[in-house]
Amino acid sequence: MKKIIFATNNKNKTAEVIALLKDQYEVLNLDDIGCTTDIPETGNSFAENAALKTAYVFENYRLDCFADDSGLEVEALNNEPGIYSARYSGKRGDLDNMNLVLQKMAGQKNRKARFKTVVSLIRDGENYLFEGVIEGTIRAAASGVKGFGYDPIFQPDGYDITFAEMDMAKKNEISHRAIAMKKLISFLKEH
Repeated sequence: MKKIIFATNNKNKTAEVIALLKDQYEVLNLDDIGCTTDIPETGNSFAENAALKTAYVFENYRLDCFADDSGLEVEALNNEPGIYSARYSGKRGDLDNMNLVLQKMAGQKNRKARFKTVVSLIRDGENYLFEGVIEGTIRAAASGVKGFGYDPIFQPDGYDITFAEMDMAKKNEISHRAIAMKKLISFLKEH
């Protein structure tokens, strides 16, 4: 089975991607290749941040790899937290970040939001980008214990439950990351 490097140390993201790619690839993350560097995400967009991560791995390890940058964009908050989703509250803590969004959304009528993922792939030195978006709304309170990040307050359009109330298989069918990863998988199969 072919190996592919996922430029992340996030165990939750790694588990989601392994579930998506398990039939085609052995997915290794940064820990697996001995990369302990916290790769800076200094870009101004999800695409730039994802590309920074793949460029770092390629330049330092000479391995083909992919990385994603994902986040929540809330319409009433001028698309915040956006690229700052993982550290929106000033800390890298899911609960603190989620609570800040809920606090800022108190009393807001417009609850529209979207999750966005951009996957960057470096293959043979060439960079490719794949995007996935899922629209939804922000709940007034957290609900569910599955998932991670903002999953307990994000209800995807067409569903009456949050991502945190879905099992991983269902979330992997419809999520922003799943949409982007399906585009990546199609590309890998064709090339």
